[in-house]
Amino acid sequence: MYKRQKQFPEGFLWGGATADFQYEGGFNEGGRGLLSHDFETDGSMENPRHHTFQMPDGTILKPRSSFFYADPVPNEAKPVFLDDEYYPSHQAVDFYHHYKEDIALMAEMGFKTYRFSISWSRIIPEGTGAINPKGIEYYNNVIDECLKYGIEPLVTMFHFDMPAALDERGSWGNRDSIDWFLNFAKVMFENFGDRVKYWLTINEQNMLTLVGPVIGTLMIPEGCTNVLKETYQQNHHMLVAQAKAMALCHEMLPGAKIGPAPNISLVYPASCKPEDVLAAQNYNAIRNWLYLDMAVYGVYNNLVWAYLEENDACPEFGEGDAEALKNGHPDFIGFNYYNTATVEASDGTEELDPGADQQTARGEAGVYRGYKNPNLPTTEFGWEIDPMGFRATIREMYSRYRLPMVVTENGLGAYDTLTEDGKVHDQYRIEYLRKHIEQIQLAITDGAEMMGYCPWSAIDLISTHEGMVKRYGFIYVDRDEFDLKTLDRYRKDSFYWYKKVISSNGEDLTD
Repeated sequence: MYKRQKQFPEGFLWGGATADFQYEGGFNEGGRGLLSHDFETDGSMENPRHHTFQMPDGTILKPRSSFFYADPVPNEAKPVFLDDEYYPSHQAVDFYHHYKEDIALMAEMGFKTYRFSISWSRIIPEGTGAINPKGIEYYNNVIDECLKYGIEPLVTMFHFDMPAALDERGSWGNRDSIDWFLNFAKVMFENFGDRVKYWLTINEQNMLTLVGPVIGTLMIPEGCTNVLKETYQQNHHMLVAQAKAMALCHEMLPGAKIGPAPNISLVYPASCKPEDVLAAQNYNAIRNWLYLDMAVYGVYNNLVWAYLEENDACPEFGEGDAEALKNGHPDFIGFNYYNTATVEASDGTEELDPGADQQTARGEAGVYRGYKNPNLPTTEFGWEIDPMGFRATIREMYSRYRLPMVVTENGLGAYDTLTEDGKVHDQYRIEYLRKHIEQIQLAITDGAEMMGYCPWSAIDLISTHEGMVKRYGFIYVDRDEFDLKTLDRYRKDSFYWYKKVISSNGEDLTD
């Protein structure tokens, strides 16, 4: 389309991303409280991860899911550690003890920013109440180590990591969760706001809502008769909490910038049939625009609200909610992108697949039917690969919201192999990232304002679905699913390639 492409802007924030419960480890060190994910076992594509519970009579429950609460869990069941189960996130890849080494490696690549999350339970072990000074000290050290190398911290406030103590109090289903989160935000702003300029509110809130059973974040009370209404009531609490946190950030840190971080997959119609186009509009609204319309404009998307009305699932507004939602103004949009989605018209017979993950086809009777796009290749884990759809997604978002954007996740999970001489030849990852970076440049040429790019992940960590076997990082960590091994770090081929990309500000994408 263009003879001359615009270059990446000066000061573009090249970096990478991680999440505390997948990367940090040290789950029982430094005064950290427990997370719900601490009770999550290993798993694979064939044998999904699950959580472990115990009933008062001693009966053990292991709800089958990739994460938490895929099946209803009785109210009296309590999470428990079992001697015959393995919990890989307890140590993860031990950033807790390796943060200086890892940040030095990020600096060697030339990172301009590092996106990481702060563990709520490391800061406030019970979720509310007493603050853990050792947790504050730890994150102060991490932030200062980044700044030592000129790396801007990009901090995620909530990344799938509700404290276990708050899960027992109803998690996001409890309206008090708004105040819990706002208090957590205040503690972070007070302690880190003098050095952190960029904040993200809630990672993939749309996935917390749409596939909560798969990623371990949807807690449905026992006996609930309208799961959809309960789900969107929890989502509403998150939306209000996010809006209040953005307003508080602007009040406490006038020089800082804050934004949401949903997972955005532009939805294609399976054909040019009008009914397929309408189905795509339905799913775009439910999957994407609800969350960004609310973050930017403070209102519910009309198509989503009509869908909720039809299903008697409209959330109840508390006093002051409407005003709070209107007052939460993001400075930018962070978004995770892995692929697009394709749907066709529903014939009314679909059942929502509770096992479908963030990036696989879904369907809902009368609303849309998931469709496998025959024009796209897939990863070995079944996720479609659509670099051009990346550009299309950016174009659509910028046209709708006209805010600067930063890519907070994008990457390729694969079975990486460490050679005997300590190498990882991940040409497949280089090719994936190259094609997506090319599309960012084209989107900039289209007129979109792009702030930065943070691939998932900066370094190997525990995958949400497949544990340690599925790797994303530029840096290989020597551990497998059940054996911590040496935890030594090895630079992959993609490490050196990305270093060159950053040093050239995106101009040199060659091997």
